[in-house]
Amino acid sequence: MASPATATATAPPAPAPDLTALKTRQQAAWSSGNYAIVGSTLQIVGEELCEALDLRSGSKVLDVAAGNGMASLAAARRWCDVTSTDYVPALLERGRARAEAEGWTIAFQEADAENLPFEPNSFDVVLSTFGVMFTPNQDKAASELLRVCKPKGQIGLANWTPDGFIGQVFKTLGKYLPPPPGAKSPALWGTRARLTEMFDAEASSVRAESRVFNFRYRSPEHFLEVFKTFYGPVLKAFAALDPAKQEELHDDLHALIVRMNRATNGAMVVPSEYFEIVITKR
Repeated sequence: MASPATATATAPPAPAPDLTALKTRQQAAWSSGNYAIVGSTLQIVGEELCEALDLRSGSKVLDVAAGNGMASLAAARRWCDVTSTDYVPALLERGRARAEAEGWTIAFQEADAENLPFEPNSFDVVLSTFGVMFTPNQDKAASELLRVCKPKGQIGLANWTPDGFIGQVFKTLGKYLPPPPGAKSPALWGTRARLTEMFDAEASSVRAESRVFNFRYRSPEHFLEVFKTFYGPVLKAFAALDPAKQEELHDDLHALIVRMNRATNGAMVVPSEYFEIVITKR
């Protein structure tokens, strides 16, 4: 009989995750509901990221996994030449409507963050706010951000952290719908160790600062209603569960909100930590 040590040494490696299938499921999730409703509430994050980058007028800016254009609009307001991309056409349409309503000229283009349709060294600044962090193939996405950024250009990211509120929301979802074995958590983009792995080799500097976005809703129930209706990953999670499990998930998320809620008048004010990241390419 093999010893425990021998058995461990000869155990087959875990199967690699099917990243193509995972991407298909994720795209379906982000295409469901209406992320624009949630994305519009996050606008301050895009504004603050553009300030952290110290954007200058005339800079050529690419927004990757842009959603409905939060960071794209922030860059346009600073008179930059902006291209806004996402792999969900309906979100690009929402971004286009916002830009037209405000009178800004932004180029909108469907694009996969893991295979950007742009030449190397095309942009002075590359942005992504709570977007590229959800790509299944994290290393490929990071390499694409670096590839299209000009030498000495900047990459600006806003990524949820594992221990912040949204990181905890995704951990809670994972209890009911575990991710495929071997798939990397999106929240790793909100850790210094993972940022170092992905960017240090081609960066002259990687600066990550902890920031807080406050989710402000009428009540915990209001937040859950909005996210179950409009936020694709939560909508899809509830849809995949039977009624009893839906109730359990609802109760777990409600308890998380109550535990983190700063409001004392029945409203919801929940701080969610994220990393504001500025990478300077060599």
